[in-house]
Amino acid sequence: MVRVSVLTQQLQTLATPKKTFENWARTFRCVPEQYYTPTTEEEIIKIVHLARLTGKRVKAIGTGHSPSDLACTDGFMINTDKLNRLIRVDQQHKTVTVQAGMKLHRLHDHLQLHDLALNNLGSISDQSVAGLMSTASHGTGAEYPTLCAYVLDLTLVTAKGESIYCSKTENVDIFNAAVCSLGSLGIITSMTLQCERAFRLESHQEPAKLNDVLDNMDTIIHSAEYVRLWWYPHTDKVVIWRANKTDKDYLMPIKSWRYSNWFGYHVFQGLIYICRFIPRLLPLVSRFMFWAQQSRPLKRVDDSVQIFNFDCLFSQYTNEWAIPWSRTSEALRALNEFIETGTVRIEPSKRHEKTSSSSSSSSSAAAVVVGNGRPLKIHPPIEIRFVKKDDVWLSPAYGVDSCYIGLIMYRPFGKPVSYRRFWNGFEKIMGALEGRPHWAKAHSVPYKDLLRAYPKMKEFSEIRQKLDPEGMFLNDYLQRHFVPSS
Repeated sequence: MVRVSVLTQQLQTLATPKKTFENWARTFRCVPEQYYTPTTEEEIIKIVHLARLTGKRVKAIGTGHSPSDLACTDGFMINTDKLNRLIRVDQQHKTVTVQAGMKLHRLHDHLQLHDLALNNLGSISDQSVAGLMSTASHGTGAEYPTLCAYVLDLTLVTAKGESIYCSKTENVDIFNAAVCSLGSLGIITSMTLQCERAFRLESHQEPAKLNDVLDNMDTIIHSAEYVRLWWYPHTDKVVIWRANKTDKDYLMPIKSWRYSNWFGYHVFQGLIYICRFIPRLLPLVSRFMFWAQQSRPLKRVDDSVQIFNFDCLFSQYTNEWAIPWSRTSEALRALNEFIETGTVRIEPSKRHEKTSSSSSSSSSAAAVVVGNGRPLKIHPPIEIRFVKKDDVWLSPAYGVDSCYIGLIMYRPFGKPVSYRRFWNGFEKIMGALEGRPHWAKAHSVPYKDLLRAYPKMKEFSEIRQKLDPEGMFLNDYLQRHFVPSS
């Protein structure tokens, strides 16, 4: 057996002691005992061996973009930035194999050289490939599942320091658990992804009335290949964004100061900063920003990456849940009532009634009353996206065509804003409507409730316990959500 002193010496050049880690939004930070930057899988295996011999916990990180403490640890932190090599491109099957630390924007560059692209994306491309997939991140489109559904195989370093290859045909249960596992099963070092030929998108963006959207939700969801909505609270305004694949020539919207990043970043940030002191102005800000940036239709044709991605502006608190898209209108009406009146009553979901009918508690099937009667003042936007159901065990869209509703509370100039009452009410509403939280976002759902929400959570927990019986890869976040309370 390799001695601790030997491993420590071998890894010395990769380690920085007591380096402060901070996530992108600067809302969570930690000081790991050692901060490692390995370049190979072999070095990761040595770090894991050292952690096992010294009783340390281990957490791998990518960009640190998750707006939660998911990446935090006081043990060994492994930065995967240097595991960024392109391993293989299969043109015939349109697949790509990369090291897990590769950033998404760099993956796009590699794919473009081979006339390939991912068939869907979220709003940004700053994340690492493994971080994106391990949290079941998503784009939008009624015929497109979460991005982790396109993982074909992966390699995982376990707590024993073993490298395990798994896929849809080999070590299948480990694969099903590991694809979306939040780093709790081990450290993913490589992934193979299904791609398609590179394509352009034609996007159309237009204003609409909230009630019209709510009354025609199913039609809107299926009105284009990719559909997303932005709702401006305290107004009856919604932006409908649609995109379809096209062979048309590139087309850029006419530039205007109102649609510039400068306006969206600086003016909006300044207005929100003022509203920290005068919250009653927030409805005015919502109406003004809609008029300034969303009141006219916009059309654009560009490469898919450029259409999918956009500027997420500045530091923010975020919360996002997935619910069955059949309940989208119900959820938005409830959320609107909660914001405007401070109270809303939610009737129990059919699935929850079925679950609770076999339990000893009948009270869980009762209607849920959310709020205390004090209206809220919040800023725009609230984002609504749609994904097709998938079979990834811990995907929020497992087995259910899902609508993701995302809240954003910006932190102007890095300053805190009030958000907890909004978050608490939102989570209660989503939970009453069969909701599942986005794994990358901070949420308050304990293991016992996740066990009810995810049909495969029990099997996942058994595999996690088998691969990591001592909890090497747990941290506070995973302890809260993946471990039964005593």
